[in-house]
Amino acid sequence: MTELETMQRAKMYLDKLANGIDPVSDKPVPDSDCINHVRISRCLFYVSGILGKLIEEGGAVKKRPKTKKAGFNVTGNELTGYRIDTTPIPISEITKRINALVDAEEMTQLKYSSITSYLMQNGLITEEQNDDGKKAKVPTDKGRSIGISREERIGTNGNYYVTVYNAEAQKYILDNMSAIIEINNASRISSGTAGLQGQPWTDNYDEVLTDLFNKRVPLSEIAITLKRTENEVLARLKCLGVTKG
Repeated sequence: MTELETMQRAKMYLDKLANGIDPVSDKPVPDSDCINHVRISRCLFYVSGILGKLIEEGGAVKKRPKTKKAGFNVTGNELTGYRIDTTPIPISEITKRINALVDAEEMTQLKYSSITSYLMQNGLITEEQNDDGKKAKVPTDKGRSIGISREERIGTNGNYYVTVYNAEAQKYILDNMSAIIEINNASRISSGTAGLQGQPWTDNYDEVLTDLFNKRVPLSEIAITLKRTENEVLARLKCLGVTKG
Protein backbone atom coordinates (compact mmCIF):
# COMPACT_ATOMS: atom_id res chain seq x y z
CA MET A 1 0.00 0.00 0.00
CA THR A 2 1.40 3.40 -0.99
CA GLU A 3 1.53 6.38 1.36
CA LEU A 4 -1.25 8.07 -0.61
CA GLU A 5 -3.46 4.99 -0.30
CA THR A 6 -2.76 4.88 3.44
CA MET A 7 -3.87 8.52 3.71
CA GLN A 8 -7.06 7.79 1.78
CA ARG A 9 -7.92 4.88 4.05
CA ALA A 10 -7.15 6.92 7.15
CA LYS A 11 -9.47 9.68 5.92
CA MET A 12 -12.23 7.15 5.29
CA TYR A 13 -11.90 5.83 8.86
CA LEU A 14 -11.91 9.36 10.29
CA ASP A 15 -15.00 10.33 8.29
CA LYS A 16 -16.87 7.28 9.58
CA LEU A 17 -15.83 7.92 13.17
CA ALA A 18 -16.82 11.58 12.87
CA ASN A 19 -20.27 10.47 11.70
CA GLY A 20 -20.65 8.00 14.58
CA ILE A 21 -19.94 4.88 12.52
CA ASP A 22 -17.70 2.03 13.62
CA PRO A 23 -15.23 1.77 10.67
CA VAL A 24 -14.70 -1.96 11.33
CA SER A 25 -18.33 -3.12 11.49
CA ASP A 26 -19.86 -0.18 9.58
CA LYS A 27 -22.55 -0.01 12.27
CA PRO A 28 -23.56 3.08 14.28
CA VAL A 29 -21.89 3.28 17.66
CA PRO A 30 -23.98 3.86 20.83
CA ASP A 31 -24.92 7.46 21.56
CA SER A 32 -22.96 7.21 24.80
CA ASP A 33 -19.71 6.49 22.94
CA CYS A 34 -17.11 9.28 23.23
CA ILE A 35 -16.85 9.73 19.44
CA ASN A 36 -20.40 11.01 19.44
CA HIS A 37 -19.39 13.91 21.66
CA VAL A 38 -19.62 17.10 19.60
CA ARG A 39 -16.08 18.23 20.40
CA ILE A 40 -14.57 14.88 19.46
CA SER A 41 -16.61 14.81 16.26
CA ARG A 42 -15.42 18.29 15.28
CA CYS A 43 -11.79 17.32 15.86
CA LEU A 44 -12.18 14.22 13.70
CA PHE A 45 -13.72 16.28 10.88
CA TYR A 46 -10.89 18.82 11.24
CA VAL A 47 -8.15 16.18 10.91
CA SER A 48 -10.03 14.58 8.02
CA GLY A 49 -10.05 17.95 6.25
CA ILE A 50 -6.27 18.27 6.60
CA LEU A 51 -5.79 14.78 5.21
CA GLY A 52 -8.12 15.67 2.34
CA LYS A 53 -5.90 18.61 1.37
CA LEU A 54 -2.83 16.37 1.47
CA ILE A 55 -4.55 13.82 -0.73
CA GLU A 56 -5.42 16.58 -3.24
CA GLU A 57 -1.70 17.40 -3.38
CA GLY A 58 -0.92 13.80 -4.20
CA GLY A 59 0.00 12.93 -0.64
CA ALA A 60 3.15 15.06 -0.73
CA VAL A 61 4.04 16.75 2.54
CA LYS A 62 5.57 20.11 1.73
CA LYS A 63 8.74 20.83 3.63
CA ARG A 64 8.98 24.08 5.47
CA PRO A 65 11.51 26.32 3.71
CA LYS A 66 14.66 26.89 5.71
CA THR A 67 15.12 30.40 6.98
CA LYS A 68 18.47 31.90 7.83
CA LYS A 69 18.88 32.18 11.56
CA ALA A 70 19.96 35.38 13.22
CA GLY A 71 23.20 35.59 15.16
CA PHE A 72 23.15 34.54 18.78
CA ASN A 73 21.89 37.08 21.28
CA VAL A 74 20.62 36.99 24.83
CA THR A 75 19.23 39.95 26.73
CA GLY A 76 20.07 40.94 30.27
CA ASN A 77 16.54 40.06 31.29
CA GLU A 78 16.88 36.59 29.77
CA LEU A 79 20.18 36.06 31.57
CA THR A 80 18.40 36.45 34.89
CA GLY A 81 16.93 33.04 34.13
CA TYR A 82 20.38 31.43 34.26
CA ARG A 83 20.72 29.22 37.32
CA ILE A 84 24.14 29.77 38.85
CA ASP A 85 25.41 26.49 40.27
CA THR A 86 27.24 26.59 43.59
CA THR A 87 29.05 23.42 42.54
CA PRO A 88 31.81 24.07 39.93
CA ILE A 89 30.67 23.00 36.45
CA PRO A 90 32.45 22.70 33.05
CA ILE A 91 32.14 25.28 30.29
CA SER A 92 29.99 22.93 28.21
CA GLU A 93 27.30 22.96 30.92
CA ILE A 94 27.46 26.74 31.23
CA THR A 95 27.00 27.08 27.46
CA LYS A 96 24.10 24.63 27.52
CA ARG A 97 22.30 26.61 30.21
CA ILE A 98 22.77 29.91 28.37
CA ASN A 99 21.51 28.44 25.08
CA ALA A 100 18.42 27.16 26.90
CA LEU A 101 17.45 30.77 27.61
CA VAL A 102 16.84 31.66 23.94
CA ASP A 103 14.81 30.34 21.00
CA ALA A 104 17.03 27.91 19.09
CA GLU A 105 14.67 28.09 16.10
CA GLU A 106 15.25 31.82 15.64
CA MET A 107 18.99 32.17 16.16
CA THR A 108 22.28 30.30 16.07
CA GLN A 109 23.63 28.79 19.26
CA LEU A 110 26.37 30.11 21.50
CA LYS A 111 29.54 28.02 21.15
CA TYR A 112 31.55 27.15 24.21
CA SER A 113 34.70 27.97 22.23
CA SER A 114 33.55 31.60 22.09
CA ILE A 115 33.55 31.72 25.89
CA THR A 116 36.97 30.09 26.17
CA SER A 117 38.33 32.43 23.48
CA TYR A 118 37.24 35.44 25.52
CA LEU A 119 38.74 33.98 28.68
CA MET A 120 42.03 33.26 26.89
CA GLN A 121 42.19 36.75 25.42
CA ASN A 122 41.81 38.16 28.90
CA GLY A 123 44.44 35.91 30.46
CA LEU A 124 42.09 33.81 32.58
CA ILE A 125 42.81 30.47 30.95
CA THR A 126 45.59 29.21 28.70
CA GLU A 127 46.17 26.18 26.51
CA GLU A 128 48.61 23.48 27.55
CA GLN A 129 49.55 20.13 26.12
CA ASN A 130 48.81 17.06 28.22
CA ASP A 131 51.08 14.06 28.58
CA ASP A 132 49.00 12.29 25.93
CA GLY A 133 49.69 15.06 23.42
CA LYS A 134 46.19 16.51 23.56
CA LYS A 135 45.65 20.20 24.27
CA ALA A 136 43.64 21.36 27.26
CA LYS A 137 42.37 24.70 28.57
CA VAL A 138 43.75 25.33 32.05
CA PRO A 139 43.29 28.28 34.41
CA THR A 140 45.99 30.87 34.94
CA ASP A 141 46.67 32.50 38.33
CA LYS A 142 44.27 35.26 37.27
CA GLY A 143 41.65 32.68 36.34
CA ARG A 144 42.03 30.81 39.61
CA SER A 145 41.45 34.08 41.47
CA ILE A 146 37.89 34.28 40.06
CA GLY A 147 37.03 30.63 40.64
CA ILE A 148 38.30 28.65 37.63
CA SER A 149 39.96 25.38 38.66
CA ARG A 150 40.94 21.91 37.51
CA GLU A 151 39.34 18.77 38.88
CA GLU A 152 40.42 15.15 38.56
CA ARG A 153 37.61 12.80 37.67
CA ILE A 154 37.27 9.07 37.16
CA GLY A 155 36.17 7.80 33.75
CA THR A 156 35.74 4.40 32.14
CA ASN A 157 39.19 4.75 30.59
CA GLY A 158 40.88 6.01 33.73
CA ASN A 159 41.30 9.33 35.50
CA TYR A 160 41.12 12.60 33.61
CA TYR A 161 41.10 16.33 34.35
CA VAL A 162 38.44 18.88 33.55
CA THR A 163 38.42 22.67 33.95
CA VAL A 164 35.43 23.83 36.00
CA TYR A 165 33.88 27.16 36.98
CA ASN A 166 32.43 28.01 40.36
CA ALA A 167 29.61 30.47 41.06
CA GLU A 168 31.91 33.50 40.88
CA ALA A 169 33.42 32.38 37.58
CA GLN A 170 29.95 31.73 36.12
CA LYS A 171 28.87 35.23 37.13
CA TYR A 172 31.99 36.66 35.49
CA ILE A 173 31.00 34.99 32.21
CA LEU A 174 27.44 36.30 32.43
CA ASP A 175 28.70 39.83 33.20
CA ASN A 176 30.85 39.77 30.06
CA MET A 177 28.32 38.14 27.76
CA SER A 178 28.21 41.11 25.34
CA ALA A 179 31.89 40.69 24.44
CA ILE A 180 31.51 36.92 24.22
CA ILE A 181 28.55 37.33 21.84
CA GLU A 182 30.69 39.55 19.58
CA ILE A 183 33.31 36.80 19.34
CA ASN A 184 30.64 34.17 18.72
CA ASN A 185 28.92 36.09 15.91
CA ALA A 186 32.16 37.33 14.35
CA SER A 187 33.19 33.71 13.92
CA ARG A 188 29.80 32.95 12.32
CA ILE A 189 29.98 35.87 9.89
CA SER A 190 33.51 35.11 8.79
CA SER A 191 32.65 31.45 8.12
CA GLY A 192 36.21 30.80 7.15
CA THR A 193 36.54 33.87 4.93
CA ALA A 194 39.34 36.33 5.64
CA GLY A 195 38.53 39.98 5.00
CA LEU A 196 42.21 41.03 4.87
CA GLN A 197 43.46 37.99 2.99
CA GLY A 198 46.38 38.93 0.77
CA GLN A 199 46.68 42.45 2.21
CA PRO A 200 50.09 43.75 3.43
CA TRP A 201 50.93 43.36 7.11
CA THR A 202 51.38 46.61 9.04
CA ASP A 203 53.42 47.23 12.19
CA ASN A 204 50.20 47.42 14.20
CA TYR A 205 48.97 44.07 12.92
CA ASP A 206 52.39 42.52 13.59
CA GLU A 207 52.26 43.81 17.16
CA VAL A 208 48.78 42.41 17.74
CA LEU A 209 49.75 39.12 16.11
CA THR A 210 52.82 38.70 18.31
CA ASP A 211 50.89 39.65 21.43
CA LEU A 212 48.10 37.12 20.75
CA PHE A 213 50.62 34.39 19.94
CA ASN A 214 52.58 35.03 23.16
CA LYS A 215 49.31 34.79 25.08
CA ARG A 216 48.86 31.33 23.55
CA VAL A 217 45.64 32.26 21.77
CA PRO A 218 44.78 29.41 19.32
CA LEU A 219 45.79 29.94 15.71
CA SER A 220 42.17 29.72 14.56
CA GLU A 221 41.14 32.53 16.94
CA ILE A 222 44.06 34.72 15.87
CA ALA A 223 42.99 34.28 12.24
CA ILE A 224 39.43 35.36 13.07
CA THR A 225 40.61 38.38 15.07
CA LEU A 226 42.98 39.60 12.33
CA LYS A 227 40.65 38.59 9.47
CA ARG A 228 43.33 36.41 7.87
CA THR A 229 43.60 32.76 6.97
CA GLU A 230 45.38 30.43 9.35
CA ASN A 231 48.08 29.81 6.73
CA GLU A 232 48.72 33.56 6.46
CA VAL A 233 49.00 33.89 10.21
CA LEU A 234 51.40 30.97 10.45
CA ALA A 235 53.51 32.29 7.56
CA ARG A 236 53.73 35.75 9.15
CA LEU A 237 54.75 34.28 12.50
CA LYS A 238 57.57 32.42 10.77
CA CYS A 239 58.57 35.58 8.92
CA LEU A 240 58.77 37.51 12.20
CA GLY A 241 60.83 34.73 13.72
CA VAL A 242 58.24 34.13 16.43
CA THR A 243 57.86 30.48 15.48
CA LYS A 244 60.16 28.18 13.58
CA GLY A 245 59.36 26.92 10.08
